[in-house]
Parts: sequence; C-alpha cells; structure tokens
Amino acid sequence: MADTKGQNKAYLFSIVLIAIIGGLLFGYDTAVVSGAEQALGRFFEGASDFNYNNLMHGFTASSALIGCVIGGAISGFLASRLGRKKSLLVAGALFFVSAVGSWCPESGIMPYGEPSLALLVMFNLYRIIGGIGVGLASAVCPMYIAEISPAKIRGTLVSCNQFAIIFGMLVVYFVNYLIRVNLADTQDAITAAMTQVGWRRMFLSESIPAGLFFLLVFIIPETPRYLVMKGKTDVAMNILARINGTEEGGRVLDEIKENIKEKTEKVFAYGKTVILVGALLSFFQQAIGINVVLYYAPRIFENLGASSDASMVQTVVMGIVNIIFTLVAIFTVDKVGRKPLLIIGSIGMMIGMIALAAFSFFDFIGIGALVFIILYTASFMMSWGPICWVLISEIFPNTIRSQAVAIAVAVQWVSNFLVSATFPSLSAWSVGGTYLIYAAMSLLSAFFVWRLVPETKGKSLEDMSALWKGRR
Repeated sequence: MADTKGQNKAYLFSIVLIAIIGGLLFGYDTAVVSGAEQALGRFFEGASDFNYNNLMHGFTASSALIGCVIGGAISGFLASRLGRKKSLLVAGALFFVSAVGSWCPESGIMPYGEPSLALLVMFNLYRIIGGIGVGLASAVCPMYIAEISPAKIRGTLVSCNQFAIIFGMLVVYFVNYLIRVNLADTQDAITAAMTQVGWRRMFLSESIPAGLFFLLVFIIPETPRYLVMKGKTDVAMNILARINGTEEGGRVLDEIKENIKEKTEKVFAYGKTVILVGALLSFFQQAIGINVVLYYAPRIFENLGASSDASMVQTVVMGIVNIIFTLVAIFTVDKVGRKPLLIIGSIGMMIGMIALAAFSFFDFIGIGALVFIILYTASFMMSWGPICWVLISEIFPNTIRSQAVAIAVAVQWVSNFLVSATFPSLSAWSVGGTYLIYAAMSLLSAFFVWRLVPETKGKSLEDMSALWKGRR
C-alpha cells in the first residue's frame, strides 16, 4: 500500500481548482455566443456596405472555433517549450483580450455602433483570439491536471475540468439571461437593446473570470513531469512529496525519471493506432452534435415552440441538468471505468436524437422535445463530455503526449467548427434529417469505443508506454 504520510490533499485540490478555471473559461467562451448570436445577426443585418447572410452568420457564430483549431494545434509546441503553467498564462491573456475586443470591436478606430464589413472582420478576429485561448486551455488544462494528480483519483480530477466547462456554460446562460431581462421592460425594447448593447455586454462579462484566472495561474507550480524533462528533479520531488507524501512521491519520481530516459520521441513512435484512437475520440465527441445543442440552444427551443424569454429559461434548466450528470461522471469514472460510460452515453444520445428527429418530421412540439433534449445532453455529460478529455489526457505515452494531445485537440476543434458552421444550412435542408445524422454518429461512436479504445482505469501515465508498445 502506498505511503500517505505527508500527503496534502488541500494543496492538490487548490492547484486543480485554479487549473479548472481554464475549463470554466473554455465553457464560458464557447457558450456566450448562444445568447448573443441572434442579436449579433440583427446588428450586422443593418450594415449598408454588405449583405449579411446565413452563411456569414454561421461563420460568425462559430468563428471562435477557427482559433480553437489554431490553439489546439500549437498547444503541444507551447506546452513543450514554455511548459504547462506558462501555456495556461498565455491562454488567460488571450481570453481577456478577446472578451474586451468582442465587447468593442471598433477598438477606438472605427465609428462606434455602425455595422460594416470591416467591423464584422474585427469582431471575428477577436473571437478567433479567444478561440486560440480556448484551444490552448482545452489541451493544456487536462494535461496539467493529469500530470499533477495521483493515478487513483486522476480520472475524477480530470473530469472536474469538464464540470468546470459545463459550470462555465451554466454561468454564462444565467449571465446572458440577466443581461437580457434587465435591458428594458417590454419585449420589443429588449430586442432593440440587445441589438445595440446587449450582445456587447455578454462578451464583456467574460473579462472578469479571465482576469482572475490569469492572476491565479502565477501561484500554481509547474507539473513534476515537465520539471523532470527540464532537469529540475529537486523541484519536482518537492511538489510530488507535498502532493503524494515522501515515500510515494519518491516512487512516482523514479517512474517519471525512468520513462523520461526515452526522451521525446516522434509522434508515430508507438505506431499509428494510438494517434488514430485519440483523433477519433475527438472527432466523435463533436460529430454526435453536442455543440449544436449548446451553441444554438435558445434558437432550438424557440423552433420547438418556446418564446424568446422561455427559451433562455429552458437553456438554464438544461445547464443545471448538465451539471448534475457531469457530477455522475466525476463520481463513477474511477469506479466504473472509461469504456462503459462512453458506450452507455452513446446509446442514450442516439435515442435522444432519434426522438427529436421524429418530433421534427411529425411537427410535434411540446414538453416531449425538451425531455429528449435533456436525455441527449445528460447522456453526453455523463460520458463523452468529461471522459473524452480524461482519455485524451492519459492514453498517450509520456514521450509523445504533448504532440499527440495537440493533434487530438486540433481534430476536435476542426470537427467542432464543421458541425457548428454547417448546422444552420443543414437545418434549413431538414431539421429531422440533421438529427438523424447525429444519431448515426452516436451509434458509430459506441462501436468505435467497443472495438478500439483501451480501458485506462487505475493505470499510471507511465503504463501507457507499455500498453501501446504491445498494440502497435
């Protein structure tokens, strides 16, 4: 049995708590557009120098995802060169710049409040900057938590990052709702105010958690694994001893040192299978359509028969459900395992999407639609939401982790962008048909997990090298 003398769980949890604020910002930044996108569309429809169409709106609502792809793609490079901690600092700075810039894309250069093509370009540029921060945080936050956590609770702590993502979404749903209802007294006045200032305030609200995250990251340590890679063994030992106790910390340090001897290897050093599995995990997490529900939630509820205000309230309700079922994942991932939760979640999502497709085809609008949207999102939040990030942070061998995680995250954000950007056009073609596509993807994701994804419950990060050497 591992020695627990000298363990400092409060220290570990405080570190993780700060790190997962990056996850909160991830959720906040990606979901803030859900409350603002319709008002943003009305604002730019007033431009005189160009025609703002559905294609432009789809791009504007999802432009941050371009930055996410960039952030994910460079995350491996930055995590290896700057370290995990400094990469999180960069992400925090980008979040803050994006929040302020999206609030006032005129930047003191262009006339305030006058929609134009140039202003649209500037707005999307600031959203892309924020997206780079999201891409960085989405890769580095789980990596940081996984590398600093003991193996027995690693799945739980990495899942807390997903909880923070969902909590960030819930917070921004509340913030968006409060901003909206406090703009004016009548529906027409609220709509007009949203078009002029409401969407700006929604984006600006992110500057508060972004600034807090940037400042707090200064006080957390670098990960022991990165410190050993840089030859700072004594510093790494101090951190490991403080987290795990002296004896267990020494054992973990020996494992890291033994593994680090291999140094950084080429990304395909363990074969193509491990990279393919990581990439497909990322692809399926997005191809099942979750971000369509998250980004366009108010619009979906309106299409299902709710008023604008009611749709915002229903979005908040959905956010609460997401929190509850993410907690289910947190408390079961290290007991049940990763694979069973993913397969159960895939089946639940498939059922939810098939039902929504049927409601759409038969033009049936009612509480049943809300029930199946909740079933779909609940299934995702107890499975693919957190578990995908857990697996991405732990399945790759140490010597290729930074590069492999970067590839997986980049694939995820490319998939995210394609799904989100194509939804307006696909739904114009057939809403029910679109939901059936997502249902088919949910079924395929279950088959993929069953056939190719290894179970990592209880395994150390150093065990991954041996696992993939045996499978290449």
